[in-house]
Amino acid sequence: MKTIIPNWPAPKNVKAFASTRVGGFSTGPYQGLNLGSHVGDDWSLVEKNRNWLAQQASMPNVPIWLNQTHSTVVAQVHESTSEVLDADGVFTSSSHVICSAMTADCLPVLLTNKQGTQVAAVHAGWRGLANGIIENALERFSGDVMAWLGPAIGPQAFEVGEDVLQAFVDFDPQAHHAFIPCDIEGKWFADMSRLAIQRLNKAGVTQVFDSGLCTYQDKASFYSYRRDGVTGRQATFIWIEE
Repeated sequence: MKTIIPNWPAPKNVKAFASTRVGGFSTGPYQGLNLGSHVGDDWSLVEKNRNWLAQQASMPNVPIWLNQTHSTVVAQVHESTSEVLDADGVFTSSSHVICSAMTADCLPVLLTNKQGTQVAAVHAGWRGLANGIIENALERFSGDVMAWLGPAIGPQAFEVGEDVLQAFVDFDPQAHHAFIPCDIEGKWFADMSRLAIQRLNKAGVTQVFDSGLCTYQDKASFYSYRRDGVTGRQATFIWIEE
């Protein structure tokens, strides 16, 4: 199993990692460690993948899985549950509650306070990011917070239209620095990590660490919806150990 360990100075009791597609039991377009149950893969294989990952990663509980709809909803959870929650972020201050965000190009954002008593995982597609999901997650924290940005589609690959540019610039004119014009008129390359960093900084989070990993460009390691269409999902996890 290949995992990505965040390059951040989180408290020692905060455990976090991002999965890749390496390992697992799925086949065809889902080849590898597909964790998404909503993408057309055989459910029995997804379940096998999830169980295998939990065992390999020594997870203290089953992760909390989300039904992600590009909303700005952040669920606050006090205990582990097998119920799938309708949200695009999950926050907890309880130990052994595993927060997760599934992605295949969107930006996974992990948050922890510096005391290691509060954590969250956020699924930030451009809509959620523009509409304030990071800010919604941060409202649940007390004290100083640090953030880690996991693997997502990179700025050389994420082509968007004028509507996406406008959604961010309407909130903060400085957001235009995260967009580079394409050769096609009215199209732009968007830097999701830079947009997230702007939002985090504006909300008072100055310690932000970026994995710099592009899901689109690294087919061996990551699923990418923009690249492949029919594909699996990796996930990013965070929990308080004790």
